[in-house]
Amino acid sequence: MNIGDVLFQLFSFGFLVFTIVLIVLLYHSYSKRRNQLDRIEKKLDALNEQITSANE
Repeated sequence: MNIGDVLFQLFSFGFLVFTIVLIVLLYHSYSKRRNQLDRIEKKLDALNEQITSANE
């Protein structure tokens, strides 16, 4: 077994793990951002209703 072969295998495995972790983190970030935008939209809708009902 050569040291170069071992290093290549470790690098390949590390790259695979890094790719999977990156995909999971990007999905989590997208999901969190989407939920935050939904909450902001609900708050804006509630404020818009209050303004509309106050003007009537």
